[in-house]
Amino acid sequence: MSYNLVWFKRDLRVHDHAPLLNAGRNAPVLCLFIIEPSLWAAADAATQHYQFLRESLLDLDAALRKRGGGLRIEVGEAVAVLQRLWQEAPFLAVYSHQETGNWLSFQRDLAVRGWCRERGLHWQEFAQFGVVRRLRDRDAWKAHWEALMAEPCLEPPVCDWIAVPKLPILPEPHTLGLIHPDPPQRQIGGRRQGIETLRDFLFDRCGAYRGSISSPLSAPTACSRLSAYLAFGCLSLREVVQATRRQLAALPRGDARRAGLTAFISRLYWHCHFMQKLESEPELEFTNLHRGYDGLREADWNPAHFQALSAGQTGWPLVDACVAMLQQTGWLNFRMRAMLVSVASYPLWLHWQPVGTWLARQFLDYEPGIHWSQMQMQAGTTGINTTRVYNPIKQARDHDPHGHFVRHWLPALRRVPQEWLFEPWRMPVKLQQQCGVSVGVDIAEPPVDLERATRQAKARLYQLRGRADVKVAKAAIVEKHGSRKQPIRRKTKIAVGDWVQTQFEF
Repeated sequence: MSYNLVWFKRDLRVHDHAPLLNAGRNAPVLCLFIIEPSLWAAADAATQHYQFLRESLLDLDAALRKRGGGLRIEVGEAVAVLQRLWQEAPFLAVYSHQETGNWLSFQRDLAVRGWCRERGLHWQEFAQFGVVRRLRDRDAWKAHWEALMAEPCLEPPVCDWIAVPKLPILPEPHTLGLIHPDPPQRQIGGRRQGIETLRDFLFDRCGAYRGSISSPLSAPTACSRLSAYLAFGCLSLREVVQATRRQLAALPRGDARRAGLTAFISRLYWHCHFMQKLESEPELEFTNLHRGYDGLREADWNPAHFQALSAGQTGWPLVDACVAMLQQTGWLNFRMRAMLVSVASYPLWLHWQPVGTWLARQFLDYEPGIHWSQMQMQAGTTGINTTRVYNPIKQARDHDPHGHFVRHWLPALRRVPQEWLFEPWRMPVKLQQQCGVSVGVDIAEPPVDLERATRQAKARLYQLRGRADVKVAKAAIVEKHGSRKQPIRRKTKIAVGDWVQTQFEF
């Protein structure tokens, strides 16, 4: 029997799923997900991503079986799996969503495109985010985003299904080379969990969104916590946008939740704005957006500095507490993520790419298109954004003034008096003995002098930024990647704006 193949990737749902709906219109449908060893062996893949995926696949399979279908899961490289299915029974066409993933998934898609072309096989891809393939300029991009978000959400199809056996036992993480611990307090995958999280945010937690997302204390409940469900496609961006707008319209004037939802919608827009950067320039995962910054930090890599950061042993309490929280939960709010990258990029003077790879494994909601753009923005290598340097001591005073966050995640600091909490390495030895805490043993000593190292780093960056050739190249980057949300005459200023709170605060 001839059939259409629906290839699920990071779109693990049956609702608002254009490939599934279109594939079922003229033939029976076989639903496929491929566990690709090469993708899971990549440096940016982590156990928590795979475990969240497995939970989401189980949820997707249950949703398909409820409608008479099921999910076929194969292990292998995409072209090899497709060839095997083709030999079993040739299919009419392949349907899937477009993906703006990492470099490996980009190369995989090129290989699949070639395989389909050799067989005269139609592969139809559909947009699921406001990302435009082969975009020439940004002028009409926002209008495209709004039009896509305004289209009606699609209901799950009623169609003929190709019978699928019971879901197989999925490979264990270690068989795919995943050796990283799975954070014990991470979010659970699947659409049902995503819908519950969305409802909880829209009807309750959004009231605290606008004023509470910067503090690591309040952010875990004030933020929407939807980013992982969007990254894996358990929810579609369009349904989240439309549900948010419906709730906003239903709320009375004066309701505190209105301000939160209004701010949240703007972040959903920026979500796709940043993904478009990687779609238009896939090399952003590895190379500086502004090539004039090549060599700025690469040759100065300091393994000891990176070890201190990744182990949560920098001695700066807020930095180390954030790393501890990531290790336990796989999540951190945007300001603390920005601070981690800032500390890595300036006082520790670490190149953004290896730091970004490490953080990609730490973030359950790792979305390549957002992640690599944000890494470069904070590291100052885009050439068009304002230099943003987050002082971890000031951030602690501003957002954890009583030390509740750092004491929660770093038990040794519970023995440190409040007056020494922000800079515990300065405690007199006699006081350390009285408190039963030792700097260099229980509490790390910073690897550099924060103020001096930051000042030197900024001077090196500004010296490079001031060169005439670096300034000239900036205009082309603004034209290709700059925001068009405001009038074009202000585009340079807009592009230089904030570390935009996208995935980093959901």
